[in-house]
Amino acid sequence: MNKRIWLTGASSGIGAALAEILLQQGHRLAVSARNAQALQSLASRYPQQVLLAPGDLSDREQVRAIGERIKAHWGALDQVILNAGTCEYIEVEHFEADMVERVMRANLLSASYCVEVALPLLRQGQRPHLVAVSSSVTYLPLPRAGAYGASKAAMRYLFESLRIDLAASGIEVTLVSPGFVDTPLTQKNDFPMPMRWPVDKAARHIAQRLEKRPLEIAFPRLFIATLILLSHLPGRLQLALGKRLARSEQQP
Repeated sequence: MNKRIWLTGASSGIGAALAEILLQQGHRLAVSARNAQALQSLASRYPQQVLLAPGDLSDREQVRAIGERIKAHWGALDQVILNAGTCEYIEVEHFEADMVERVMRANLLSASYCVEVALPLLRQGQRPHLVAVSSSVTYLPLPRAGAYGASKAAMRYLFESLRIDLAASGIEVTLVSPGFVDTPLTQKNDFPMPMRWPVDKAARHIAQRLEKRPLEIAFPRLFIATLILLSHLPGRLQLALGKRLARSEQQP
């Protein structure tokens, strides 16, 4: 069945690669991101399938306008993939509460604004499916990742709770928890990224598994298993590991 899908963060990284796959599969896609030019490129190549819905998802009014645009064109949604987000790292010597707020707004609050407008459209859709891209960082605290990890951990709890609340209305919820993926965002990282996947591989992995509507799509498997194993260490051992990782990050 060809779906009506709203995909956020569709201008680059996993979102852009996933958009290509979904469009090649014949689905109709409402694409959102701040980079309207990148979205226009998709619309030029798939004019009958792409609904342009650019905007700043951290602005509630812009998100509501996007929801109205989708409603006016399609009347309903079958799937929503909330992929938009950002990452900033804490430098504890110059801790900025404003930075934590920025990351929480870009990741958690923007997703919440999208859920608010998406749920009425999903309730009118066929086999509705809500998908949120979280992160493997939620399995284990890592150096400098406090803001990003907190935003993604909050997303995990929000969507796992929504999964329970939405079950009665037939809306299924899937979390996506990637490890390191080679995207413009991760290319700015100044530390080793073990088991990093190419973005096309990550997008194919997600697309293939979304059809089965699992509770979670987490990858790479070995990386996730390692994080989960380490997360079960006693707190003092986790602290010692984290301190060693922090020292290695500071080395040139």
